[in-house]
Amino acid sequence: MTGPHTGRPAGHRTEPHTGVHAGPAAAAPGRAPVLWALGGVAVVLVLGGLVRFLEQAVPDAAEGTAFSGIADAVEYPVYAIALGLLGNVVLTLTGLRERLSGGFRTEFFIKTGLVLLGASIDFSVIVRAAGPAVLQAIVLIAVVFGFTWWLAGKAGVDDKLRALLASAVSICGVSAAIAAAGAVQARKEQLAYTASLVIIFALPSIFLLPAAVGALGLSPAVAGAWIGGNIDTTAAVSAAGAIVGEEALQIATIVKTTQNALLGVVAVALTAYFTLKVERSGSAGRPGLREFWERFPKFVLGFLAASVIATVFVATAGSDVAKPLIGDVNAFRTMFLILAFVSIGLEFRVAPLREAGWRPIGVFAAATGVNLAVGLGLAVLLFSGLTL
Repeated sequence: MTGPHTGRPAGHRTEPHTGVHAGPAAAAPGRAPVLWALGGVAVVLVLGGLVRFLEQAVPDAAEGTAFSGIADAVEYPVYAIALGLLGNVVLTLTGLRERLSGGFRTEFFIKTGLVLLGASIDFSVIVRAAGPAVLQAIVLIAVVFGFTWWLAGKAGVDDKLRALLASAVSICGVSAAIAAAGAVQARKEQLAYTASLVIIFALPSIFLLPAAVGALGLSPAVAGAWIGGNIDTTAAVSAAGAIVGEEALQIATIVKTTQNALLGVVAVALTAYFTLKVERSGSAGRPGLREFWERFPKFVLGFLAASVIATVFVATAGSDVAKPLIGDVNAFRTMFLILAFVSIGLEFRVAPLREAGWRPIGVFAAATGVNLAVGLGLAVLLFSGLTL
């Protein structure tokens, strides 16, 4: 039997521009990517479940041994990232990682988790922390962005890559790099390079900054402000904050979401700079409010809304009724954060770092050092007297 008007067997078709015949399995080309993405989600869920198991089983198994203290101190972000990295290695060796990568939805998991986190933060805390957080964000972004832009220029880094590096290290990591890439029309290789740098620097920060917090004896508010203002990805901020404690996590999240809120301002400023100066053309228009809104991280509004709703609910229904429900929301929040940390490990890649040489790495490392020093000073100055 032949298909109409073709003279070819029914169920077969010719691929456009190739002349290669495809069998019946190819009749639904969109199905395979979806199935692979679902497989990736399944991998994340399985590893997330294993994290939950280890979180309970390891301390129980270590009880009464010399490792009991260490086992009790290890929090779920450590298990999640470790299992994600292990899964990354296994999937890479088996050739499945790239096919499954569509299911490693770090951004979705972390933003959902942070919106749910808003439900556990009394809105009055956000109001009290808002002033110091906004001031810290403005100063820190201005100083670190300016330093990175200057140093990258001295090092001869391409202007578009300069914009990506400066945005990523001063604001919120990969999300800022993506926004900056759209603003300056950077190449996808430059974005991949910057994203890889962000992750490579963020992973050790998850463990090093909490250790430094303990060594310096910082209060929860100061620790959270330092972590939130310095670690370059929202997911890593949540991981480090969770290791330090719930109060530090809340302040770190408020500080980081404040920086995220300024992402739209920086993206529009970059668009204007590159449009009107670096790549000026007669037909180029000025960026407007619509472009600002498109680049604004909407999850910040969800975080604030969840806090307001929960605060009103506690005030009207009473703590006896509200707290169990908020506890359930927190359990969902923790699960989404676990899935985000697993995805961080699964998405980690080293290969893009080989493309641009050592100069951008040196710039990013120096900017990270400045970010840590200035951020610590601002955190101590602005948050020392804040209590939850």
